[in-house]
Amino acid sequence: MKKQMEQSMKSKTLTYMTAISFFAALVSPVQLAAQERSEQQGQQEQKHLRYELVEIGTFGGPTSAFSAIHSLNNQGVATGQADTGIPDPFAPNCFGDCFVQHTFKWEHGVLTDLGMLPGVNSGNPNDMNAKGVITGISQNGVIDPVTGFPEFDAVVWKDGQIIDLGTFGGAFTYASAINDQDQVVGFSLNTTPDSFDLGDFCMAFPTATQMRAFIWQSDVMQDLGTLGGTDSCALWVNQRGQTAGNSFTNSVVNSVTGLPTIHPFLWEHRKMLDLGSLGGTISVASWLNNRGQVVGASYLAGDQGQHPFLWDRGWLTDLGTLGGSFGFATSLSDSGDIVGGATNQNDQVFLAFVWRNGVMTALGTLQGYDCSLATKINSRGGIVGSSFPCGGGPSRAFLWQDGLMIDLNGFVPPGSDLKLVEANFINDRGEISVQGTLPNGEGRAVLLIPCEEATNGCHNATKGRTAATFSNSAPFTQATATVTETSHTPIETVSSLRTRFGHRYLLPVPANGQPR
Repeated sequence: MKKQMEQSMKSKTLTYMTAISFFAALVSPVQLAAQERSEQQGQQEQKHLRYELVEIGTFGGPTSAFSAIHSLNNQGVATGQADTGIPDPFAPNCFGDCFVQHTFKWEHGVLTDLGMLPGVNSGNPNDMNAKGVITGISQNGVIDPVTGFPEFDAVVWKDGQIIDLGTFGGAFTYASAINDQDQVVGFSLNTTPDSFDLGDFCMAFPTATQMRAFIWQSDVMQDLGTLGGTDSCALWVNQRGQTAGNSFTNSVVNSVTGLPTIHPFLWEHRKMLDLGSLGGTISVASWLNNRGQVVGASYLAGDQGQHPFLWDRGWLTDLGTLGGSFGFATSLSDSGDIVGGATNQNDQVFLAFVWRNGVMTALGTLQGYDCSLATKINSRGGIVGSSFPCGGGPSRAFLWQDGLMIDLNGFVPPGSDLKLVEANFINDRGEISVQGTLPNGEGRAVLLIPCEEATNGCHNATKGRTAATFSNSAPFTQATATVTETSHTPIETVSSLRTRFGHRYLLPVPANGQPR
């Protein structure tokens, strides 16, 4: 590897902005139906909510964004990808907005360019462990002659170096997740031609050969096999080395989906366990916690409805919905609390939910919006996500905490034209990674760092940080428990959700019954 790739480091001047907002005295709390609020929680709500806003820049190009799975660890280190000013040589088959993009690492206010494999290549990180070791993908400079896409390899960024994990002989390898033992999981193509494509359920590009789940450690990549079909992919790994993902179970095409049956799996003790479905032919995993619990979504019998599920020690539980016909889980904490989104009665709106102790509760929406989705929950019950118009349009990032849904745009200092559109992740320290946009369409990775006291980050003049008081900062908005029903039909709601989230989550089959 090139020396500059091993040592690649570009410290960028970051824009530090701080906003302080009072909220508890101005709003009435929205209570979870299944919980009673303690006097201590009520006292905590009277505290001032403070965040330092850090806008992460780029490497000369227009956009920066956070990684897909863990963009923050509990040490406050962040990772994502940022554009350089170099046009992508593989356009139009390129990442993002067709500028060469590199992986970044943000730590203690310093932004570092970790680079890519040698050449003018793009890629992105997907996960990071507690030690700050990052895994993801990088182009290798070769065009796959079958698909016409640039090839990419699974890589690890560690100790200033980029490590190529290799392949099973095919054109692509994808690293999805990493644990604190530096075990990496993902999927790799082999050389066996394959007429089926599991890519839509594995965050991948179209493939022409078989895809196999792997676990990698100490320079050895192990094929995890399948549940009986041709393809599989590993998407998550916990601290115990348990791995979850998706796999074809056979090679029989189903008439509604146009695909063989797909089930989630849990790999442990060198065996792949089929987690089953709720009656439909497609069931997929969306998160794995350190207790070995798996959440996801499954079609129901006939493949016309879809519910979120929890798999725990051999039992697959249908979590239900908020009265409608479909929903999906996005994440769960180590204590077993689950978040996601589901439709209400008659599928008129789609609402963020938290599932706790057997009860699913709607979190509501931000004022002026009729749909929402919760994406992550931390160990303290902090939930982040986005609220948006069911019929389509720009979204706004939210934090749900102690019964309140707070518009994170309230922490953008006055005079800034930055809009916070989606909260990606919240760590156990309460730090939040958010995707922001500028009026010209450029994207920005944004960190919100809580600070309890004026001397704890928010007002440290020696670091060049400024503060906005409540009187001149943008006001936040709070959710209400009741959401006004809209005139959207179920087909319109599903279509809008598919456009917004279809590249990340399992969504219902089209109402006309045609294959996906």
